[in-house]
Amino acid sequence: MSTLTHTKSYSAETGTKPLQTPFPDPRNHKFADWLEFDGYYYPAKDIITLGDALSVSNLKEAYLKGVFPWHIDGLPLPWFCPEMRAILQFSSLHIPASLKKLRKNNKMTFTLDRDFHTVIRQCADSERPTQDGTWITEEFVTAYLELHREGLAHSVEVWDEGGNLVGGLYGVDAGGVFCGESMFFLRPNASKLALMFLIDHLVSRGSQWMDIQVMTPHMEKLGAIEIHRDEFLSKLSDTQRQSLILFD
Repeated sequence: MSTLTHTKSYSAETGTKPLQTPFPDPRNHKFADWLEFDGYYYPAKDIITLGDALSVSNLKEAYLKGVFPWHIDGLPLPWFCPEMRAILQFSSLHIPASLKKLRKNNKMTFTLDRDFHTVIRQCADSERPTQDGTWITEEFVTAYLELHREGLAHSVEVWDEGGNLVGGLYGVDAGGVFCGESMFFLRPNASKLALMFLIDHLVSRGSQWMDIQVMTPHMEKLGAIEIHRDEFLSKLSDTQRQSLILFD
């Protein structure tokens, strides 16, 4: 059994991750089966490193390599590259008849990057029945706001007829591949419409798919699939070579 202990990736003495750059390349990294931290073992086959700082430079490098952070209470920050990765291929997109009708009769307005700050705050505050709390901590909000200022994190906003923000989503441009992070809604279906707007925009820029990281029932109904890490990393690399400009 391959085991990753906290002494290899996290300094218990100082409470910090030793300086180490760059991130391991997931394509040739040997993923451990388990990690040990404070006497407990955690499944680790999806974790590539533990305890690296949530800095803009780390985020830039991580996303380009197909890696993303996900807060877990009680652990130094894990950075993931899942063995099975969820993606949405736009050619396989299935839009339910009810959603098609809603799009046709919709009176809401959609924007890009008009209010990233409020979108990520709303995503952090959204209740999620399958999760205890949120993984979008205050540290995450600060880091992704800075990533947004550098032009790499983007948001879609949904506005009602009165100009109120009622839904949206945000994610990261990983070198021409959009990586969806989170969405929220204050009116029924607002987040679904935000996703449809985003897909239309991405397709207009030559994009054929997006990374959704982890499968959800909603995304599965839209046609999302899971592929193995190796296939995902090859697909990511191939798309990055196209040098797509997804956002101005």
